[in-house]
Amino acid sequence: MHIGLVGLGKMGFNMRERLRAANIEVTGFDSNPDVSDVTSLAELVSSLQAPRLIWVMVPSGDITNSVITELSEHLDAGDLIIDGGNSRFTEDQKHGALLAEKNIGFMDVGVSGGVWGLKNGYGLMAGGSTENVAWAMPILDVLRPEGDRADSFVHVGDIGAGHYAKMVHNGIEYGLMQAYAEGYELLAKKDIIEDLPGVFRAWQKGTVVRSWLLDLMVKALDEDPGLESIDDYVEDSGEGRWTVEEAIANAVPAPAITAALFARFSSREDNSPAMKMVSALRHQFGGHATKPSGS
Repeated sequence: MHIGLVGLGKMGFNMRERLRAANIEVTGFDSNPDVSDVTSLAELVSSLQAPRLIWVMVPSGDITNSVITELSEHLDAGDLIIDGGNSRFTEDQKHGALLAEKNIGFMDVGVSGGVWGLKNGYGLMAGGSTENVAWAMPILDVLRPEGDRADSFVHVGDIGAGHYAKMVHNGIEYGLMQAYAEGYELLAKKDIIEDLPGVFRAWQKGTVVRSWLLDLMVKALDEDPGLESIDDYVEDSGEGRWTVEEAIANAVPAPAITAALFARFSSREDNSPAMKMVSALRHQFGGHATKPSGS
C-alpha cells in the first residue's frame, strides 16, 4: 500500500515512521524541505497511483483549508483525503461537501497519542462512510497500539463525528490535567510534605487516580523538580473552547472542563505553580512548547 502524508511535524513525522516500519510506503510533503520527500502537493499527488489516499496532518484552520482546497484541484474522482489534525467538526462537513462535488472521498480522524505515538501507537476516532473507513483500515490498524486494537479505534459516525469525539477527549484532558495540577500546588504549599515527587510515585500503581498523565507528571518532576525551567503560561489549542461552546449549545453542564479552560486564561496573568504543572504535562505528552520561567 502506498499513501501520501501532508504535514511532517511532531505527529506527522512519527506517523510516517510507524507506517514505514510496517512496510507501508509513505510519500510525505512538508513545507520544511529537510523532512519532505517531495517539493509540492502536485508532486505528491503525481507520485501516487490512483485511487489515491492522502492523510493530512497539519494545524487546524486556514492551513488545513488551504491544503484540502489545493489537493482537491489535483486529485481525481475516487481518491480519498483523511484529515487527521484537530479541525473543528463543522469544518469537516464543509470539506466533505467541497470534495463530494468532485466525487473525492473525505474522512476525519481524531488522533491521540502525542509524541509517544511512534512507540505506543495512537487512539483513533474516525468519521466518514463505512466504505472509506474500510479502505483506510490497513493504515488505521498500523497506527493504533499493537495488541489492543479492539479498544483503540472507533468508527464514530459520519463526517465530523471523529473530530467531535476528539474535541470532547481534549476537553476531558483539560479537566484531568487541571485536577492533577491543583493537587500538585496544594501539596507543594504544605511544609509537612517532605517528598513531593514521592507522593505522586505512590499513586502510580494501585490507586484510583493512577493514569498515564500521572506517570508523565512524575517524569516532569524527575526532569525538573521545581519546574524552574517552565513558565506558568499555558496555551489552549482550540478544542477546549469548542467543547465548552458545544456544552452551552446543547445545554450540557460542563463545569470542570469550563473551569479548566478559564484557568488557562488566568495563567497568562499571574504566577501559578498549578499552571506550571499543566504546562509541563502538555510538554510531556504532546511536545508542546513551554516558555522558560521569567520570560
